Amino acid sequence: MKKLFAIVLVLHFGILYAQRDIIPSNGYRITYLKSSNGKVLENQDPILVFAATDQTTLLSSASIQSGKADFPYEQTFIDLNTRNFTQLAFWDKAKNAATTDSISLSKQIFDLSPETKIILGYQCRKAKTIINSNTIELWFTTDLKVKGAPTVLGADLGLVLEMVRNNNYVITATKIEKQKKISPYQMAFNNFNGPKTDLLTYRDLLWKSRFTTIAVFKNEIINFSDQSKSNDSIFRYANGTVILKKVSFPEIPVGSLIFTELQEQSNGDAYDRTGSVFVIPEDQPHSFLDGLKNGAKSLPVYDNGNGKQYQGIVRTTNYSPLLELMRFFTPFGIQQYNHIALKDKKWHEIVPYRQDISELQSTLSTKTVWVGTFIGNYDKGGHKISLDITIHKGDKPATANRFVLPLFNTTNVMEMAGQDYATLFNTDKGLEVTFDLPNDVANAQLRYITTGHGGWENGDEFVPKKNRIFLDQQEVFAFIPWRQDCGSYRLFNPASGNFNNGLSSSDYSRSNWCPGTVTNPVMIALGDLKAGKHTIQIRIPQGAPEGNSFSSWNVSGVLIGN
Repeated sequence: MKKLFAIVLVLHFGILYAQRDIIPSNGYRITYLKSSNGKVLENQDPILVFAATDQTTLLSSASIQSGKADFPYEQTFIDLNTRNFTQLAFWDKAKNAATTDSISLSKQIFDLSPETKIILGYQCRKAKTIINSNTIELWFTTDLKVKGAPTVLGADLGLVLEMVRNNNYVITATKIEKQKKISPYQMAFNNFNGPKTDLLTYRDLLWKSRFTTIAVFKNEIINFSDQSKSNDSIFRYANGTVILKKVSFPEIPVGSLIFTELQEQSNGDAYDRTGSVFVIPEDQPHSFLDGLKNGAKSLPVYDNGNGKQYQGIVRTTNYSPLLELMRFFTPFGIQQYNHIALKDKKWHEIVPYRQDISELQSTLSTKTVWVGTFIGNYDKGGHKISLDITIHKGDKPATANRFVLPLFNTTNVMEMAGQDYATLFNTDKGLEVTFDLPNDVANAQLRYITTGHGGWENGDEFVPKKNRIFLDQQEVFAFIPWRQDCGSYRLFNPASGNFNNGLSSSDYSRSNWCPGTVTNPVMIALGDLKAGKHTIQIRIPQGAPEGNSFSSWNVSGVLIGN
């Protein structure tokens, strides 16, 4: 058995221990608990350290020994003779990875203090270091003639019995037990079957194991071309400007944090474009999918009396509009136009968008839904995007699933297939939707996303306009959606035009968006709503057309409550 275990070490790490006993005698088992702001954290799994004279094993979870530890967890083996440590991460029963670092212990630098204090009956000295602006204080003893710590930090000082970060987070030894025989090797490598990686890859794999990633799109092209075709999993509509995929979500516990993460590069298009990530609700007999398959004219029409008809933008008794997860705007030609040289400008290669959509948990949990992405453009090269949705365990418990009801979405996602622009705010009626609640909804909110578009200097894109929201004929909220930070994103915009006044097009303030950014929802409190019919109305003083130029407003609204 000893010989076989030594061979395993050689195969995985090139470390040969065959010439010495792998089960050292006489060591200590140290139990550590974590505290924050003076209070011991509840329901925690202790950290365990097994320390001998020449080797130490650190278990991030005491339950590892019983095989009941929550994933992910880590085991760290430290060879004090070589100052080499090996870390192993386990993120489920079948997946794990390891890394070896032979120099990190020697790189650790501490300021030793003459201060001392007694912990568990042992005299401890104080060592201090600063890591990433965090002040770390370590209290260690040399009385036991062994070395170890609740992390790799300070493991070569002595036996660290307390670690204090920024005076508010503490890991403290609560028990030291003498062991006749311990086997840190066996604990560290038991059931290990994963690859050896570099430290950066190891940390990345461990980090990603802490949450669930739903990969929706990977390097997909969104362009305007009659050559754009669907395949078995990715469906393309509106001449390739809309891509769609059926996605199955796991159970998402109430209180989880959910994020959309999208990356975009120009694949030929030089301009700033409207983008949207959305879900197609199918809770009614008809959905937006009907329009994608059969044309915009197959969608129910909204008519507010201004002489135009707008397809598929409001909820009806048998139709649900698109549920918008994230509104984003492409920059001017990122990556594709990075050859444009300007002094002191180093263009970014890709633009990332990331937004918290946790309030929409109940629409995704255990559901199989159509998830889509739209970028309005008329370019054959278009844009390249990747989209993930990540699910993270929440720190705070939530009491119940949230009620979610999509009410309206005026973004003309099928713009390149004939869906009209949202020019409906040129009347007093604006946008009005009546909906029926089967039950009372407590603490109702309207998740409202709004962006103004169109025109040049006098268009609503560049002129602040007040948005007014009415519930049952009473004004409940009003604000002017406006972004004044667009110049912060100049390095995303290599193809942005430069003007005689020293500004670029991407610098200009806009109606709640900038080239290369996400537009955040506004959460509008509506109070408690009784079961029955209610009406929400949006009024915006939309500017008049100027020649061939016109203004429009893309607004989406989702009712959320308990």
